[in-house]
Amino acid sequence: MNKQMLIALLRKDLILYFSNRFFAFITVLALVFYTVIYFFLLPADIDETLEMALFAPNLPVQFTNQLEEGGVVLARMESVEALQTAVLSGDYEVGIALPDNFAQNLAAGGAETARVYFNANFPDEFKELYIAFLDELGFMFSGRPLNIEVTEEILGVDRAGNQIPFRDRMLPLFAVFILMMEMMGLASLITNEVESGTLSALLVTPLRIEGLFLAKGIFGVGLAFVQVVLLMIITGGLNQQPFLILSALLIGSIMVTGLGFLIASVARDLMSVMGWSMLGILLLALPALSMLVPGLTTNWVKTIPSFYLVNTVYQVTNYGWGWADAGQDLLALLLFATLFLGLGVFVLRRRFQ
Repeated sequence: MNKQMLIALLRKDLILYFSNRFFAFITVLALVFYTVIYFFLLPADIDETLEMALFAPNLPVQFTNQLEEGGVVLARMESVEALQTAVLSGDYEVGIALPDNFAQNLAAGGAETARVYFNANFPDEFKELYIAFLDELGFMFSGRPLNIEVTEEILGVDRAGNQIPFRDRMLPLFAVFILMMEMMGLASLITNEVESGTLSALLVTPLRIEGLFLAKGIFGVGLAFVQVVLLMIITGGLNQQPFLILSALLIGSIMVTGLGFLIASVARDLMSVMGWSMLGILLLALPALSMLVPGLTTNWVKTIPSFYLVNTVYQVTNYGWGWADAGQDLLALLLFATLFLGLGVFVLRRRFQ
């Protein structure tokens, strides 16, 4: 196949793709939609402070200073009634009221009572944490801690003080969705050409089936890659290790192109393309969702091919991974991309023959 024939096929695919109003609209809308969400709807900062209303007339200043240095923001209230009003109105979710001689009585070995007020919308599972906080408060005042040695161990990576803003954790998910939409678009394009007889007509010309797959592959990879790169440029996702990120996205684009071939080989019409594509999107989005809620999934998520794309983008953009760190993920991603592309070409070719 000569250069002119390849360019003609790519131009034809581009025109046919954007002549479909649905995919033309979705392609543009997705990029705009994810950009708007990233910049305007998702928080850019992480607030690791703990805010609570406090009524404690004689609480030592040095103690409150110590709490505030540890990330606890105390809003001092003039009375119990003011504290109750602040919690009831939703200004603070938690309020603590301590008696006048709370510190002195505990230091002398006496017993004291503290009242904790929770807003009605405060989650029940977090209430015990504040009760435990008051227990520790009593031990600090009395000077007689429990007769037990406590050893602290962090399981996994301790992100305290180094939390990732929610929008940056969402970025790999946006990238996966962009790629998945282009996968669905490519499968729809091929299925439409099969139904209309366009591909059969092309194959009776001097065009060989290898050239046809080459053109489809270049079109699929190019369309997916350009879209996801634009998203990363706009959102600043290429600020860290741009060539590494681009390499991962290129391999990911090859992988979804292979998946597009596979879907086109089993789909008989546009509705079946939608059905298979939605199944693929839900499955391949799971690794990105696991980045949003660490601990929700276990090591089985590593069996999903998109994990290696998501993990590379996430670790490079947020934790400064380099080529050495991402090498294994890139290799696994490349193996999956080669497998899906080869399998997609093989199965789709059998359908044409």
